[in-house]
Amino acid sequence: MQLSEQEQRRREEKNELERLGFNPYPSESFEVNVTAKDITDNYEKQKTDYKNISIAGRLMSRRIMGSASFAELQDESGKIQIYLRRDDLCPGEDKTLYNTVFKKLLDIGDIIGIKGFVFTTQTGEISIHVKELSVLTKSLRPLPVVKETTDKDGNVVAHDAFTDPELRYRQRYVDLIVNPHVKETFKKRTALVNSMRSFLNEKGYLEVETPILQPIYGGAAAKPFKTHHNKLDMTLYLRIANELYLKRLIVGGFDGVYEFSKDFRNEGMSRFHNPEFTQVELYVAYKDYQWMMNLVEEMIEKVAIDLHGSTEVRVGAHVINFQRPWQRFTMFEAIEHFTGIDISGMSEGEIRETAQKLSVPVDHTMGKGKLIDEIFGEKCEPHLVQPTFITDYPVEMSPLAKKHRSVEGLAERFEAICNGKEICNSFSELNDPIDQRERFQAQLELGKRGDEEAMVLDEDFLRAIEYGMPPTAGLGVGIDRLAMIMTNSNSIQDVLFFPQMKPETKPADPSAIFTKAGIREELIPILIKLGVTGLDDLKNMKINKLFNDVCGMKKKMKLKDIKNPTLEEVQSWVEQ
Repeated sequence: MQLSEQEQRRREEKNELERLGFNPYPSESFEVNVTAKDITDNYEKQKTDYKNISIAGRLMSRRIMGSASFAELQDESGKIQIYLRRDDLCPGEDKTLYNTVFKKLLDIGDIIGIKGFVFTTQTGEISIHVKELSVLTKSLRPLPVVKETTDKDGNVVAHDAFTDPELRYRQRYVDLIVNPHVKETFKKRTALVNSMRSFLNEKGYLEVETPILQPIYGGAAAKPFKTHHNKLDMTLYLRIANELYLKRLIVGGFDGVYEFSKDFRNEGMSRFHNPEFTQVELYVAYKDYQWMMNLVEEMIEKVAIDLHGSTEVRVGAHVINFQRPWQRFTMFEAIEHFTGIDISGMSEGEIRETAQKLSVPVDHTMGKGKLIDEIFGEKCEPHLVQPTFITDYPVEMSPLAKKHRSVEGLAERFEAICNGKEICNSFSELNDPIDQRERFQAQLELGKRGDEEAMVLDEDFLRAIEYGMPPTAGLGVGIDRLAMIMTNSNSIQDVLFFPQMKPETKPADPSAIFTKAGIREELIPILIKLGVTGLDDLKNMKINKLFNDVCGMKKKMKLKDIKNPTLEEVQSWVEQ
């Protein structure tokens, strides 16, 4: 493992702490009785409560001024200034804790615990006067701490901000440290789930758990992840939905069940799709999809108010209003509204021709339902910014929904679309076992044509509903997409702590690169020590500075037998 100069130095500091008798990773608990936010919000109101406080967090900045210093401590709630005086920390003759540990062996990012009292500085800043300091964790990697400077016009300019999306998603732990505002997104996500859970509990519905590993995947049109159970010697699938198991519980006699579930679909990734995602599914006996539309409006309106104190939520350039009632279109009405074409009476071939005229990408594997879905997705969805119900889908698109009670060829289904994307899906659930078997068999035919998302036939589910499933309304709400809207996030990765990422590319071995470029072998460890990782780094460096840095590092590494490079030699590295 190649270590940068800072990483090597921090390891040396860790060793020095241990040599001095300070455990950089102590086992003992450190009692915390206050947070930074509690202090900044309440100190002026009740100063006497903050005479004996104990707090822990990361060092985020330091200003050392001889025998006294200021620093910034960051805990989960925020940042607060701390003040340290050598003689307060070290009242006896031994000043090691301040002079050596704090000033020389601690770094930005280290975790410390402090005890003391709160006061206000002469400039009016609420601060903690430190009486005791404990080293709780030595950080071995430097944080990408933002540095701020002021330009000639008086504008604050940020440097080294941790803003690269791939790095932020891949190293979320760093993102949360140096971009504390990111925590607010995830706090709102948790508040969203809690709001929905309390709403459903108050309605009297039972929260349940169903299998993630399933012998037959079902409940949605999606491609599954496949695994193998060694002991049983059988193929299992990560669930793409939990619908069929929840319906089994309705058959068993529960009138209302729901589950917040992790589901998995082996499909592409985008700013709206992650192969692992969260949804809540709800099934209520003796209800239909019209009733469920009203419940969705009520629940999402409550979520908006709980999170924002209002039904209005800003999302990008739009203000989305979740106040009831929402706009409603049938699917055919929406397509005609946005394209001017009525496809309601068309055959599969005519719909395929229409899709091609509208420049909607289609292929030979798509049946009638899939073709209609593609037209709707391309030509309608992007225009639906305010929450809108799309109802009455073609039967071919809805193999688990009841046929429409009055319109031939349609199913009792709705989706809620908001900000151009689906956020929920609902049916009057199909409970006719004969009809359901025929629908499954139609899906099998689509699978034979090459549709990898077609459903498979689940004999046990059919057996269950043959015992009789009452009329039922079902609902699935995508938590990740709803969280994107409620937190004004542009990508699904912004509302997932750890989104799926491509494998991390390991950097090439710089030694081989430098050798091929003609750099003397004995000088290569010096370049690596300086953090030079490749020829591009060299090309961006100033020749004189690089020359001085190499000579200085050689001396620091005590490589007396190695000859310094000439200025011309260094110039050839940079200019090649």
